[in-house]
This record gives sequence, structure tokens and C-alpha cells, in this order.
Amino acid sequence: MTMTQTTAPATGSPSPAPPAAQKDGRTSERTLTLRMLARPEVGVFLGAAAVYVFFLIAAPPVRDASSMANILYGSSTIGIMALPVALLMIGGKFDLSAGVAVITSALTAAMLSYQLTMNVWVGVIAALVVSLGIGFLNGWLVVKTGLPSFLVTLGSFLILQGVNLAVTKLVTGNVATDDISTMDGFDQAKKVFASSFDIGGVQVKITIFWWLLFAAIATWVLLRTKYGNWVFAVGGNKEAARLSGIAVKQYALVAMGICAACAALGGMVAAANLGSGRPQGVGETYLLNAFVAVFIGASTLRPGRFHVLGTAVGVLLIGVINNGLSILGVQTYWQYIVQGVLLILALISSSMVTVRRG
Repeated sequence: MTMTQTTAPATGSPSPAPPAAQKDGRTSERTLTLRMLARPEVGVFLGAAAVYVFFLIAAPPVRDASSMANILYGSSTIGIMALPVALLMIGGKFDLSAGVAVITSALTAAMLSYQLTMNVWVGVIAALVVSLGIGFLNGWLVVKTGLPSFLVTLGSFLILQGVNLAVTKLVTGNVATDDISTMDGFDQAKKVFASSFDIGGVQVKITIFWWLLFAAIATWVLLRTKYGNWVFAVGGNKEAARLSGIAVKQYALVAMGICAACAALGGMVAAANLGSGRPQGVGETYLLNAFVAVFIGASTLRPGRFHVLGTAVGVLLIGVINNGLSILGVQTYWQYIVQGVLLILALISSSMVTVRRG
């Protein structure tokens, strides 16, 4: 007789699953809030909001709508130059001559119109041509010599500063150009570059709309066009961008040309507001504020990491501080001190975040 054995089904409990690996603080997934706060533009925006709230409490006139219009106007005069500076720095380039080029364009328009008794718009077109010439010359020197753009434009800065003073003194015999507010075409030029609109009973300068328009265009170019991809690629790794077929040399020419065109616009805004050109002091202020806004907005020194949104918020922060301190009666030199402290704190905070990520 053959006996058949049957295997009874296992009735024991299944073996326990291995315990999940514990995550330390470095590998734990961050929440959306923490990821947002880690972005430099968000931190700068929160800082600007906090500073604005402080001035709302400390300086009651800031609460007026006219004060906000003044803040936006002051920010726009800085932002017109800060935007092209940011575009350059995203691609790893610098233009230290941009601020003085603003004054060069204003002097060109004013002197040409007055000395030759020509329509102001002729001076405006000549100023644009001169500014573009300066920009393309800087770009050509960077491409042909291989020198860092920082050094090339530093030389241009010194040359233009001397030329502005020397030519103004030689032509006019003064430290400023003659008044062009009564020249043909000045009223039309002022409407384009320095007019005001009434919005809800508040006078708003057209410069604000120029700034917002440029910011929108710059954002679209960077995020939606082939040229924007080139800018980020060149700033991230110049050699890799060249090997991938990107025209790295042409980028330098175009970027510095754009910066020069914005310098021409800044010069026309200054000339239309003052009715003349003044070669001293203003150019350095344009340059300083533009660079401070770009660095604060990005909180970094690395090419390719700068961006338009952060720059716009950085410009707004500077505008809030300058306007608030002026209302409080604080001397101008304290504004520079505050800007310097903000810049150092922004870079230190960025360095700490980078170390933690590493």
C-alpha cells in the first residue's frame, strides 16, 4: 500500500517587513513652504514687505498713495539700468560703464540740441547712436582681446567719466549743459520720457511704466526665447555652451548693446527731468544702485543665478528704504550704509543656505 503525504498549508504569520531606513535632517524632504523660502527672490520680497511695514509705522506719510508713487518712481529710475545689468550678469558679464553711459547720452542729447540749435529729437537719436556705439565697442573689445568684461568696462568707465567732464567744460564753459527746456521738440520728448499721469488723484511718472514694460520683456526673453536659453547656458558653463553651438561671442555684443540702449533711455529720462545734462555724481549713483539691486535680488555671486524677478524686488527694496529714510529726515549717506549692510547680509544668508544644501 502506497501512502501519500500531503503538505499542510502554512498557517504562521508572514515574516515582518524590514524597518524603513530612518532619515536624518539632511535627507528629509522639505515642505513647499521651506522650498519657497529658500528662493532668494522670496526672501527679498519678504524683506521688502517687512521694511515697508516698518516705515508705515515709523513714518506716517509713507501711508499716502503719493508716497507709494514716489517709491515706484525712485525704483524705476534704478530698475531701468538694473535690468540690463542683471541680463549681463546672468551670462557672466559685467558692464561697469553703464552708469556713466547714462550721463554720456544725456550730455550728447542736450549739447547737440542746444549748440547746433536742432530739434531735441535729433539729439535723442544721436544719444542712442552714441550709447549703442559705446556698448558694441565694449563688446568688441571683450571678444577680440579675451579680457574680462569687468576690466574692459572699468577702463571705459574712467574714459567716459573724463570725456563727460572735459567735453562739457570745453563746449559750455560750465559743469552742466545749457537749458534745453525751450528747444523745439522738448515738450514732446518730456511726454515720452518724464511725463506724469493722474491715476486716482495720484501723479504717476511714465518712467514706472517703462520699467515695468522692460521687466516684462526681459522676463519673456529669458524664459520663452532661444536667446534666453543662450544667456543661461553661457552663464552656467561658457565652454560647454560654445561646444553645443551657441554663438558665445555674439552674445557679448548683443548683451552689451542692450545694456547701452537702456543707458540711453536712462539718460533721456534724466535730461527730460532736468532740462539739461550734468556730468558729475549721477552716473556713479546709477551704477551703484543697479549693482546693489542685482546682488540683493539674487543673493549670490555666481553667474547664471541672477534673475529679473529678484532684481525687480531688490530695486523695490532700495526704493522703499531711500524714500522712507528721506521722509524721516535721515541724511543721504545713511542710505548708502543701509544698502551696504543689506548687501552683505544677503550674501551671507545665501552662503549659509548653500553650505546647508551641500
